[in-house]
Amino acid sequence: MGKYKDLSEKTIATDPFIQFDLWYREHSTAGIAIPESVSLATSSIEGRVSVRTVLLKDYNENGFIFFTNYNSRKAKQISSNNKSALLFYWPESGRQVRIEGSVEKLSEEESTAYHKKRPRESQLSAWASTQSSVIPDRKHLEDQYNLYKNKFYRKPVEKPGSWGGFRIIPIWFEFWQNGKYRLHNRITYSLKNSIWVIERLAP
Repeated sequence: MGKYKDLSEKTIATDPFIQFDLWYREHSTAGIAIPESVSLATSSIEGRVSVRTVLLKDYNENGFIFFTNYNSRKAKQISSNNKSALLFYWPESGRQVRIEGSVEKLSEEESTAYHKKRPRESQLSAWASTQSSVIPDRKHLEDQYNLYKNKFYRKPVEKPGSWGGFRIIPIWFEFWQNGKYRLHNRITYSLKNSIWVIERLAP
């Protein structure tokens, strides 16, 4: 943990996307297991909250991208309430990043382009799994996989219409770093009138 600089509002980037990129690149090259693993929280329109781990597949100044089945619980919640939150936690460095914002669906072209890059086995599993639905047993899932494996034998695996990406567009970030005596460093960015306002929070 000592090799990482202390988090300070005096030295932090003025743009949260630049600061996230700095941290993410550090973790990606530090041998940390699955740095792209992120907790995604969504809520139904009635306020029932769900959280699960997904994989970050891309990010830039426009937002943070992940992919899923559009019939999954997370996707249904997003369709009724597009407010969500992300949490990256890297215990090896004593750091975490929280992000809050709204969610938009990627275009069909964007989702198809990513689908083509996936391993063939992952492409087939997107067809085989009716994500979040009740199934009778493991054999059913494997049978579905084999069904689509045979269907696309010696052919490119098309993208399922029920599968694609979402982009989370942030309006708030928190960068957290472990500190001595539980005096942790917490720096936030809030988007106000198109300007990122930086503030320090008490731990």
